[in-house]
Order: sequence, then structure tokens, then C-alpha cells
Amino acid sequence: MSLERRIRNALQLPKKGEAYELQAGLVSQYAFERKDAIQRVIAQMTLGKDVSGLFPDVLKNIATHDIEQKKLVYLYLINYAKSHPDLCILAVNTFVQDSENQNPLVRALAIRTMGCIRVDKIIPYLMEPLRRGLKDESPYVRKTAAIGVSKLHDLDPQTCIEDGFLSSLQELITDPNAMVIANAVSALAEIQETNPSSEALVINSETISTLLTALNECSEWGRISLLSSLAHYKASSVAEAEHICERVTPQFQHANTSVVLSAIRAILAHIDSVNQELQASLVSKMAPSLVSFASTPPEVQYVAFRSINLILQKYPTLLSKHLPVFFCKYNDPPYLKVEKLNLLVQIVDFDNYEALLQELKEYAVEVDIDFVRRAIQAIAQMAIKIDTATTKCIEALLDIASVGQDYAVEEVVSVMKDIVRRYPSTETTVGYLMKFFPRLEAPEPRLSIAFISGEFCDTNPECLSIIASMIESFDQESPVVQMQILTAAVKAKLKDADNGNQLNLDGLFKKIEKGNHNPDLRDRAFMYSRIISAGIEIAKLIIASDHLHIDTITPDLPVRLRNEFLRDLACLSAVYQKPVYSFLESKEVDVDKVFLQAQQEQKELAVESSDNGNIGNLLDIDFSDPMPADEPTGPKGSAFDDLLSLGSLSTTLPPVNGKALDTLTSSSSPVGSGTTTSGTQSNPFGSDLFGLGTQEPKVREPASHDLVDLL
Repeated sequence: MSLERRIRNALQLPKKGEAYELQAGLVSQYAFERKDAIQRVIAQMTLGKDVSGLFPDVLKNIATHDIEQKKLVYLYLINYAKSHPDLCILAVNTFVQDSENQNPLVRALAIRTMGCIRVDKIIPYLMEPLRRGLKDESPYVRKTAAIGVSKLHDLDPQTCIEDGFLSSLQELITDPNAMVIANAVSALAEIQETNPSSEALVINSETISTLLTALNECSEWGRISLLSSLAHYKASSVAEAEHICERVTPQFQHANTSVVLSAIRAILAHIDSVNQELQASLVSKMAPSLVSFASTPPEVQYVAFRSINLILQKYPTLLSKHLPVFFCKYNDPPYLKVEKLNLLVQIVDFDNYEALLQELKEYAVEVDIDFVRRAIQAIAQMAIKIDTATTKCIEALLDIASVGQDYAVEEVVSVMKDIVRRYPSTETTVGYLMKFFPRLEAPEPRLSIAFISGEFCDTNPECLSIIASMIESFDQESPVVQMQILTAAVKAKLKDADNGNQLNLDGLFKKIEKGNHNPDLRDRAFMYSRIISAGIEIAKLIIASDHLHIDTITPDLPVRLRNEFLRDLACLSAVYQKPVYSFLESKEVDVDKVFLQAQQEQKELAVESSDNGNIGNLLDIDFSDPMPADEPTGPKGSAFDDLLSLGSLSTTLPPVNGKALDTLTSSSSPVGSGTTTSGTQSNPFGSDLFGLGTQEPKVREPASHDLVDLL
């Protein structure tokens, strides 16, 4: 080892690094070395390494006749323009010269690069090349210039509009080239979204034929842009809507999933305007395209299945003949299996439920615990959805419980709560369920067994012993289970006074009053005590009445939200199934609009809940304007007047920014999945007043507005 190397190792002096070699290559006298150095610089940049220090040396290689090298230099400039805004001006002369090059590829490359450099100083130099590009003889340059206008508008909207670029872009909608039309529509749509007052994209009956003609000649990106614009267009007549549907339908056969979903989105936007016969024909043509999504990669399947979920809510029988296509595969990722189960429950009907039941029984013996639970829930959903399948579904559930693990037993007991509510005649299975009580440890199944015991305590002696056992271990139970035990004990007392005495209800009330710190539980115990003291018959009507009938436990969206998501099919809002304003941050948020939308959603949820027989708000509070003070709010002399001697509770909060908000707004999901309360104040009586159970019980934190404080 030489002396110099030993000294360098001892002092750990830095060697000449790769940056030095790249710099030397960029200024080499040989063209092939310069090109190789540029390629290595771009490779380092792609890996995330900072090579901005080579900016002056890379810029020296911009004037070249090699198109590949020019592309690489332009790519480097776009990436590091913001860090060296002053040096970017040095490249302007080359950009201007390239925009007048005989090669249309070079002209388009110069215009695209100048538009991608987000530096204000370059705007004056961009305007003239961009103006020439919009009227260039080459369609490739024109379509590139169309996107450049949207980038110019993003940098300087006022200059873009005042200098006539927006008008020139609107003229490109009638361009003879399909790709130019598609890019012009895409750019105008982007400008319209960022600046709604500009009215950039105006589609009328005259331009519709042009867009439909260009639809078959575009690339995938162009077709998506045109189909999105057609989805937002409102046909002026039935004939025009039919014409649009007929021209868009062939896109169902496209190989690109996004194009197919965009075509379905455009069809659904106009399908309500056409005649019934054409509607049926269009819906039937959707099915093969939707089925083809099952052979795409898992990530694409997930997005497609979320969209199919929305479509099936409007057309439940659309895929009834294609049920096996959506069966879960062993190598499907967990998130995809969940979506497939949701689709299978929506698709199943009287003709194919046996095949699905057999498939779900196989899923219930898998090793994935969460998948097993969801498969058991799917069997319960199918039993409630199809009357004739109830007996076989219950037999399948009991078979799973008899040979399954503890988590399977717990899930079976949990879902049986909803089945016995839907079909009270299935009480013969109650005695069999009671045998699993010693194996139940999780709160949800214990809540379910307490609910079932309270409902059938007058016909099944084992139910009373179960309630008595749960009262003994009352302090060790979770809060939601304690709520249900209290309700079950009161029901047992009211339904069978003689045998109910063994439950020691008075002792339970005292235990809750003195030793429990849960305000919800204490409020409920106090309320039950007051109701019972008012009379046994009244208490039976309120507490021990027949449980409400449920039709389904499959969650469905309100009609207005569903239609909104269908208009945004294949977009994030449809995948998330949430309104756009709920997960996107906007610079200017219209508070009034958001408030009205939220209030309208609450109204629709309340209406749908009442139509489906769901539980209404305990205090019977609606979303309408308050009644005048001199107008009576209910019949006089009613047995339920001032039930808790509370008088009239105000249901209006002080105005906030000029808006009066409802104190209580109830959003009731289907009864089988429980009742959840949302709004500015929670239900003071808890989530399970009448012992109906909840699909996902949650413990509410103590609040200052609880009933105990009101009393």
C-alpha cells in the first residue's frame, strides 16, 4: 500500500465522488460522454438523490440536435426549476427556438416543458410559443398546447383569460382531430373546476355530436375525459339522451377498466331520461362488463367492486345470474374478500341462495378469524333477506357453532339476535343457544344472549337462570352488557312477575345507584324505576312490548347520496362512499352549502328509517322548524305526557354563525344493525333503551347534559 493511500485511510479523507465524475462528463468534449453523464444524472434524480448542484453543467447541454438528450435535459429542468428560478431564464432562448423547429415533436416538447416549469418569470416567454402552438398545423402540437393553457391558467388566471387563451382553447372543441378535442375538454374541465365562475367548459347540443364522434378515436385518457364530460351534461330531450346512451354503450367492451366504469357512469347519468324498454336493455348490457372485472388485478377489483356495490343498490337483480363469479379465492387479499362478501349478499336471491350458503359454510372454517366472522354475518344477512332460506341458514349457523372455535360461537350468538328479531317464531333455537353461554367472553355475544334471554324469558326457563347468573357477575361485565342485563331483568320482571322475583330487581337497582359510576346506566335504572312505579301496565307497554320488526341488516345508502356517488363513479368519493367535501380540503369552503347538505342527509336518513320500521328519536324530535309556542305539541291527557316529569326540553342550541342547529339529530341505521345517534348531543338514555341490542356497541363518555343533570 502506498504512502498516500495509508495517509488517506488514516485521516479518512473523502475520495473524489460520483458528483465530480458526473460534472466532468457533462463538460466533456465528446458528445457520447455528455449524453451518458446526463443519463446517469437522471438516474440519480429518479432514485431521489439531490443532483441540483449540477444544474449549470446540465443546462449547457440543452442546445443539441439529439432528441433523446434534449428530453433528458428538459426533464431535469422541470424537476429543479423551482430551486434555480434565475438560471431557468437562461434556457428560454432555446425553448423559443425549439418552439419554431421543423420537427413537431421538438415543438411540442418545448411547449410542454415551458408549461411544466412552475416559475412566474417564464410566463411572458411562454405566451407567444403557446399561442402559435394552439394554431399549429400538427395535431400533436395542438393537443400539447391545449394542456399548456390549463397550466398557464394555474399560474396566472387573469393573463390566460385576458389574452384570449381560454377562447382559443374553447375553439379546439371543434377541432377535426379527436385527441385535440379530448385534451381541450380535459383542460377546460380542469379550469372549470378551479375557477367555476369562468364557465370554461360549456357543452350544448351542438358540441355533443362532436364529442360523441371523437369518442371512438381517442386514447384511454381521452375517452375518460370525454365520458366524464358527458356524465355531467344534462340532455335537453329524451331523443338526445337516447342518442348519447346508444353512442356510449360500445365503450362497455373496452379493455381498460376505467373506460368501462366511465361509460357506465355516463349511461347512469342519462338512463332515467330514456324509455323503460331502453333502460332494461342498457342495464342488461352492463352485466357482462361488470362480471369481467373479476379477472382484473386485486387493486382494480377492489375499486370496481366498490362501484358495483353502488350499482346493485339501484339495480339489485343486475348480477343475479353471475353469483359464482364473485366467490372468494384462496389467494385473494383480505380487503378483496370483504368486498366480495358484501357483493354476494347483495346479489343472492331465492334461486341461488343454496349455492351461496354452501360456499359460506366453507368460509366459516377458514383460519382467518376476521373472514370467518364476516362469513357468519353474511349467512345471517341472507337469512333475514330471504324468508325461505331462514331454516337452512339457522341450521348452518348452529352447525358452525357446534364444531367451531370460540370466536365462531361468539359470532353465531351475536347474529342470532337479529334473526330472532326478524323471525320470532325461531324461538325454538333459544334453548340451544343458551348452551353456549359459558363459552362467551366478548361483550357483543354476551349482550346478544342477554337480549335473547329478556325476550324469551316467559317461554324458556333457562333464560331466567342466565339473567340471574349475569346479575351475579354484573360488576365484571362491560358497560354495554350491563345496560342489556338491566333491560333483560326488568323485562323478566314485567313478563313473569312470579318467577321474576328470583332476580332481585330491587337489589340490582340499589347496586347501580350506589356503586356504579356510569351515568347512562344510572339514568336508565332511574327511568325504569319511575316507569314501574307509574304502573305495571304502562311499564309493559313501554319496556316489555313486542320488539320492532326489521327487514334487513344490510347497510344501504340514502337515495340522494347513492345517486351522488353514481354520478362520481370510478372516483374517490364513490370508492370511499363519502361526499367529496368530507375528505377534501378546499381553499374556499361554502359553509352554508355544507350545512344544508348535511341537514338534507339527516332528513333523508330519518325518512328512510321511519319507512323501514327503524327506531325513531326517543324524544320524537324531527328536523322541521319549531312549532309556535301557542300551538300544542301533542294530545292532551296522553299517558306519555311528561313521562319523566321533565317538562318541555328545549331542542335548539344558540345560533352559531347565524345558524340554528338541532340539539339532537338521530341517524338510525337498520334496526338489525343497531341504532346509532349522531349530532351535537347524544341520546341521554343510551343506545339500547328498549333492549334491542346494537351491532357495534360503543360506550359514550359521560357528558354534562345527561339526564341525571336535567333531573
